[in-house]
Amino acid sequence: MGILNLTPDSFSDGGRFLKPEKAFDQAMFMIESGADIIDVGGESSRPGSEGVSLDEELERVIPMIEKISEESDIAISIDTVKSDVAEKAIDAGACIINDISGLTMDSRIAELAAERNAYLVLMHMRGRPKDMQENTHYDDIIAEISSFLTDSAHKAINAGVEKHRIIIDPGIGFGKSAEGNFMILKNLDRFLKLHHPILVGTSRKSFIGKALDLDVNHRLEGSLAAACYAVLNGADIVRVHDVAETKRALTIIEKIVMA
Repeated sequence: MGILNLTPDSFSDGGRFLKPEKAFDQAMFMIESGADIIDVGGESSRPGSEGVSLDEELERVIPMIEKISEESDIAISIDTVKSDVAEKAIDAGACIINDISGLTMDSRIAELAAERNAYLVLMHMRGRPKDMQENTHYDDIIAEISSFLTDSAHKAINAGVEKHRIIIDPGIGFGKSAEGNFMILKNLDRFLKLHHPILVGTSRKSFIGKALDLDVNHRLEGSLAAACYAVLNGADIVRVHDVAETKRALTIIEKIVMA
């Protein structure tokens, strides 16, 4: 899953793809580099970020989704917590709703996914982006995330979403300490018992920067290591900025596993 942030304030690439032509070129580059999904977002979820209005988010994402869907048959994901944005994104060509709130901010997202036969990513996040890093203590981080994701999946199923269309995401970097993020990766296989495909997003995140003492522009190797470990331990989808490099690394992992 290639990340396309159409925002001025995302932690890694904020502002880089505000101009439509640059954003579209980046989408095409990621597709050519081997992406299976393009995840389009118009609202930053970095720690401390504030939300944007419905109109502003729509203005950022809908024309780009329309253009990508016109030029490619790539699967498009809309990264949003607003059902109105998700609905218009599906109309424009998206087939996946990526809800970082796990249905806690707009429960209608589940009903929409059911109505439109969209895939639905349910992520664990404690609080909201603006305050999620204020409390990162867990008594049992894996058990607590598993319980949240189980409840979210049940809500989606009760709303009519088919089980096989639900994807779970433990939410690395969302209301977790650096140590907690490493603990999630180490125990990722424990989420397999929830019987849903697993998405993991570790690309360029601060826990990698802290471990290596590197800024956001120098975290490629750490991101690749995390992505490879995640796939070896149960991840079905990895959400990344560096599609080509990740694809190459995972191709070699696959060759080794299948030898």
